[in-house]
Amino acid sequence: MMADTNWVKFEIPSDTRNVAFARTAVALFASQLDWTLDELEDIKVAVSEAVSNSIIHGYQLGEGVVRVEASYADRKLTIVIEDYGQGIPDVELAQETGYTTIPEERMGLGFTFMHEYMDEVLVVSEVQKGTKVILIKEVPQRSEG
Repeated sequence: MMADTNWVKFEIPSDTRNVAFARTAVALFASQLDWTLDELEDIKVAVSEAVSNSIIHGYQLGEGVVRVEASYADRKLTIVIEDYGQGIPDVELAQETGYTTIPEERMGLGFTFMHEYMDEVLVVSEVQKGTKVILIKEVPQRSEG
C-alpha cells in the first residue's frame, strides 16, 4: 500500500498583509490530516510567527520573497518557511525566549511559540543569504471510541 503523502508550495511577497494568507493556506492544507481545531490553530500560530519573522527580520519590511512549503507523509506534517534576507547571525540566541532585535516593537516570542506548538523546529540560516525554518508536527494517535 502506498503511503499517504501530499505537498504544496507557494511564494508570497514579503508584505505583512500576506501573513494571514500563508497561515490560512497551510492550515487548510494541513486539515487533510486528522487534527483537532486546537491543533490546527497551533499550526496557524507557528506559521504566522515564521512568516512574520521572514518579513520583519529577514527583509526588515523591505522587498523580498517568502517561500512556503507544506507536505505530509503518513502522519507527519512538515512546513518549511524560507526567505533570502539578511539571515540570523546567532540562531541559538535568536531562539531564546524574549530575544528580539527590535525591543521597542517586539516581544521576542516568535520562536518560543513555534517550539511550543510544533514537535520539532529546525532553523538553518546564513548571514546575507537567508533563513529556513522547518516546522514538524505529528498527528497524535487517537483512540477509537
